[in-house]
Amino acid sequence: MNWSSEFAMQGVTFLSNLLLFSTGVIILIAMVIYVIDISQTADAVRRNYPVIGRFRSLFSELGEFFRQYFFAMDREEMPFNRAERDWIDKSSKGADNTIAFGSTRNLTPVGTSIFVNCPYPALDEDAEKAPGVKIGPYCKRPYQAHSLINISGMSFGAISKPAVLALSRGAALGKCWYNTGEGGLSPHHLEGGCDIVFQMGTAKYGVRNDDGSLNDEKLRQVAAHEQVKMFEIKMSQGAKPGKGGILPGTKVTVEIARIRGIPEGRASISPNRHPEIDNNSQLLDFIGHVRDVTGKPTGFKSVIGAYSWLEELCEEIHKRGIKSAPDFITVDSGDGGTGAAPMPLMDNVGLPIKESLPIVIDILTRFGLRERIKVIASGKLVTPAEIAWAYCAGTDFVTSARGFMFAIGCIQALKCNKNTCPTGITTHNKRLQKGLDPTNKSVRVKNFIEKIHYGTNLIAHSCGARHPRALKRFHVRIVQANGKSTPMNELFPNNETLPQYAPKA
Repeated sequence: MNWSSEFAMQGVTFLSNLLLFSTGVIILIAMVIYVIDISQTADAVRRNYPVIGRFRSLFSELGEFFRQYFFAMDREEMPFNRAERDWIDKSSKGADNTIAFGSTRNLTPVGTSIFVNCPYPALDEDAEKAPGVKIGPYCKRPYQAHSLINISGMSFGAISKPAVLALSRGAALGKCWYNTGEGGLSPHHLEGGCDIVFQMGTAKYGVRNDDGSLNDEKLRQVAAHEQVKMFEIKMSQGAKPGKGGILPGTKVTVEIARIRGIPEGRASISPNRHPEIDNNSQLLDFIGHVRDVTGKPTGFKSVIGAYSWLEELCEEIHKRGIKSAPDFITVDSGDGGTGAAPMPLMDNVGLPIKESLPIVIDILTRFGLRERIKVIASGKLVTPAEIAWAYCAGTDFVTSARGFMFAIGCIQALKCNKNTCPTGITTHNKRLQKGLDPTNKSVRVKNFIEKIHYGTNLIAHSCGARHPRALKRFHVRIVQANGKSTPMNELFPNNETLPQYAPKA
């Protein structure tokens, strides 16, 4: 026997022994797990089916990652389906996002929007750029805003430093505003050079005293930044109406704690409402105070459930005079998103934007305040069709958070609250953050904004409107339970020419 044969036999012997050893280890581990499973009482499946029962949990965990690739159809996944995510992904990359053969969208479900094309659409040379909208006409420093879509509130803390940098730089490139979310103003928001809307949540992070009350001096310091254009008082948000913001302690880093003015490593739980605001009169007082201190447009964000309070708010405005009105109202959808929220609130509380937005606009119109108070629509509006619908309903602006998250690489892993986001967007794990390059992603943000503008203009021109802000309710029909569609202006007749109240100075 030569040396090569002897070496081969030794190799076979070694592999055989290794296999026997590995098998023994596996059997030993299985026996230990068997004993553990049959002895424990917390899990009935594992107790009745030791070892094997553990695969149920494993497959349940893996299911959410695999179903979007192998099992879900293009239009059936929640909260955003593959068709929507693919459109945003291709748009943000600047790739071709046209489709072939035919639409995969079912046009018959109740609530589907169908835009009414006209026989003589606007020619490209007749098309106009959507005009800007002036917010806060009675402020020392009103804001003239232009973009059809803007970045909704996403706090530094809920999202990572690289994500904030990508969004702020992308907002500057795409010429839209970026809402800070309730986590305060960070250097990363300012670094990109974009217009900023400072959101003041119920905990007043970044402008608070130790007891959680408003600190006017800190508020002035924020307002002193030229980039900060408006102040949004958050009354409630779509994913958790009636519940304050929730940031798990694992995400409260040294820097985030310093910016927010809270202890490091401790869960950041905001009050359910602003302690100073318990009625409409106090709401107007608070808005007026913030506007007086900052000199900049001030409004509020709210999910709509009950809405008689809005009518009473309008009456109170008329008693005080039109200058007392909020400069804008951000209407958030009951199916909005967040980094962390209780399931009962996320699933079951608050009206969706398709119902609440027309209601708010009609109330303001009826009270003669529609021109005074600008309206911002927020909540799952991520495609040109959804944004065009909002302009048909009468909004002045649309904001989106999750649309821009997709633009910078979100894969809907649904791990926003775990600090384990695989794309680096909602985690403070440095290793995971390395995957998010702000320079590259900022360009994707700009591309997404441009594609939204392009696609929304396509719909407007097809309907005969020269720009999206010229769209009206009669330009879209809504599918009803009988299978037929009804013009939106018949479902929500807003009586634009017949306000009950004339505005007073």
